[in-house]
Amino acid sequence: MAFIKKPVTGMRDILPGEMEIRSSLMNIIRETYRKYGFTEIETPVVEHIENLTSKQGGDNEKLIFKVLKRGDKFKKAVEDLKASADASDEEGTGAAVLCEEGLRYDLTLPLSRYYAANAASLPQPFKALQMGSVFRADRPQKGRFRQFMQCDIDVLGDPTNLSEKELILATTDALDRMGFGKYDYYIVINDRRILMELVKYAGMPEEDADRILVVLDKFDKIGADGVDKELAEMGYAAEQIGKLRSLMDGCKKDAAGAAEFTGKIGTDAAKEAGESVADIMNTVMNVPGRKIRVEFDPTLVRGMGYYTGTIFEIKLASFGSSVGGGGRYDKMVGKFTGVNVPAVGFSIGFERIMTILMDDPENGFTRSGEKEAWLIEKGMDSEKLAAILAEATKLRGEGKQILTVTMAKNKKFQKDGLAANGYDQIKEFFNN
Repeated sequence: MAFIKKPVTGMRDILPGEMEIRSSLMNIIRETYRKYGFTEIETPVVEHIENLTSKQGGDNEKLIFKVLKRGDKFKKAVEDLKASADASDEEGTGAAVLCEEGLRYDLTLPLSRYYAANAASLPQPFKALQMGSVFRADRPQKGRFRQFMQCDIDVLGDPTNLSEKELILATTDALDRMGFGKYDYYIVINDRRILMELVKYAGMPEEDADRILVVLDKFDKIGADGVDKELAEMGYAAEQIGKLRSLMDGCKKDAAGAAEFTGKIGTDAAKEAGESVADIMNTVMNVPGRKIRVEFDPTLVRGMGYYTGTIFEIKLASFGSSVGGGGRYDKMVGKFTGVNVPAVGFSIGFERIMTILMDDPENGFTRSGEKEAWLIEKGMDSEKLAAILAEATKLRGEGKQILTVTMAKNKKFQKDGLAANGYDQIKEFFNN
């Protein structure tokens, strides 16, 4: 049977032209974040299955790529499952599982484990930079893959919203340096505490909050009437739905709107969260020399179960999905240690940004003019070849990119291919 040439569904091969742009963008991101004091780390792509299925990742936990046990462990797990299935009672049912590991679905949970294991060796607060692949068994579509790159920055150990301000400033700086400002992106911001107080304000049960917020999160897709209809179908009273709607109608998107919205809810928790959101907005939007657009959106939910406070996303009017997001997760580290640690992070949706840039013929990323290709005639005298390679080594040391390749019979075809890959300077070396 012949080998399969195509990548696994949802995965993809990346050709040199795109890889050059990806590398350029990743270098910009790294350099920008380092200037803000973030330290790059790395965590394994494989995590303990217990961590991945801890009800922290929302719907992403349904999309985990699980890794089966191997060898004797797998055989025993299968035998235990058969024995529990054959048993007349429930004793032992569910005790055996076929997997003990899985591929990470994001970088936040692995970072929390990393911090819990290494906090004594890390500076406080710790500003982490992570760039790496994550995996979700999602339905592939344009800009959405089963393996994709995430670029995260997080601050652990700082309970103040200075961290949120720094994350927004650093992330927007990186986007601007990538030339992304031309797409008129903006940040939307909310707070999970506001959402929880909103549910209580409407007189809806707190234990129903998750499913209520799932509907509210559809606001930008189905509108206020669509949200009202779905909540009614779920059995909520018209009075409850009307209280939600009365707050949403006419809500302003600026910092004053955030304070006004939470003031109407009236609880101390809502007011405190509203003041924090307004403070973040007022600060980042008034930094001299920066033009950052931030909008308050009381319908922003974000699906991760670990968020406890501020949440935010990067939006484009011309793109249907967000191209980045994050928030505060003050209880995640405590799941590992028993002691909560304040933490907040922001993730750039690298693949979605790449999709936008690759679809734009004027994305501004051109290949370097410092790329030279040297075509060397077959059978080149060894002494002369050594001199050619010595010169190439010297130029590489000066920062130039020199490709040495054997000269083909069809030089025109060879040169056209090199030119298409950015080699606009081509030299030929002959024996005589």
